[in-house]
Amino acid sequence: MKIKLDENLGTRGLKLLKESGHDVATVVDEDLSSASDDILIEICRAEERVLITFDKDFSSILRFPPQRYAGVIVLRLAEPFTLPDIENALQRFLAASTGQNLTGRLWIIDSERIREFDTQGD
Repeated sequence: MKIKLDENLGTRGLKLLKESGHDVATVVDEDLSSASDDILIEICRAEERVLITFDKDFSSILRFPPQRYAGVIVLRLAEPFTLPDIENALQRFLAASTGQNLTGRLWIIDSERIREFDTQGD
């Protein structure tokens, strides 16, 4: 899977996802930290990358219709969250996404569940 990690997920998230065999790019490494949400999601669309972010704005299906993108994963963890909280959420993402096509899907991952908005069938 091709993934782009938003700027606030750090190198541990990168390492975990790469070790799981995924092609991972980061906002920080690509000098996109100051990019607007609209520019970032369009870059993800063009690169066919699933975006993983803490930015709740990406959970707006009106502003960012999931069917336009390779997938959007929004982590909604209770604050203050810790590095193990992030790693646990990414591990659950990896387990749930195995064998899945995330195109057109919005997943919201909190500390207890994964909620999915799927527009593929619409």
